[in-house]
Amino acid sequence: MFYIGIDIGSTATKVSVLNEDNIIKNIALPTGWNSKETAKSVEEILKKEGFFEEAKIVATGYGRVSVPYAHKTVTEISCHARGVYHLTKKDFTVIDIGGQDTKVIELKNGQVASFLMNDKCAAGTGRFLELMANILGLTLEEMTDLARKGESVQISSMCTVFAESEVISLIGNGEKRENICSGVIDSVINRVYSMVQKTSSSGDFFLTGGLCENDYIVERLSKKLGKNVKTDKLARFAGSIGAALFAKNI
Repeated sequence: MFYIGIDIGSTATKVSVLNEDNIIKNIALPTGWNSKETAKSVEEILKKEGFFEEAKIVATGYGRVSVPYAHKTVTEISCHARGVYHLTKKDFTVIDIGGQDTKVIELKNGQVASFLMNDKCAAGTGRFLELMANILGLTLEEMTDLARKGESVQISSMCTVFAESEVISLIGNGEKRENICSGVIDSVINRVYSMVQKTSSSGDFFLTGGLCENDYIVERLSKKLGKNVKTDKLARFAGSIGAALFAKNI
């Protein structure tokens, strides 16, 4: 029997396959514009790999309702919590900077003790960074590389539309691109910091989501929080791993 977790995020879809004892496969692909089509692509991949026929499947994430062959859906908050605890065997405050929202999840004895979610606006999310990078004519990787060399300028707007106007004004005023990049990164870090301040967390932090693979984001977040933010090579798959673990209970 295989246990499969499918995490359809707004930007990327992650799939984890477990057997009784181990994680045996992780797959990542772009979500694209249609979650239902993405779910079909995942089904084809799982069938080709020989995992689909004897499997229990749990879907999570932004597009979890778009997976008709899932036996169950579970919220991404629960899945990220369970996935992180599986990877670390330790209670953390989990920070998930996703494409659509940002979540801060406190764990206690491996369970969700409390959480906050920013889902009202793109500010403070990976999508916000992508939009700002596009305005600057850069990829996200190029923007963070430039940010290392810059001196941060303040971008005060919490609204993406107004922040975009601020960035365009800075460009028009001749501000150095590396300084704008640094300011954009800091605006996201500050948003996450303000969310953490609203929790009772006094423990260690663990970063999941696509940005966990960006060393500069981890570095800036650690500096702002005053603690080394931990992550893992599989942290991007925390949600899908958690979903696969829930599949074991079906």
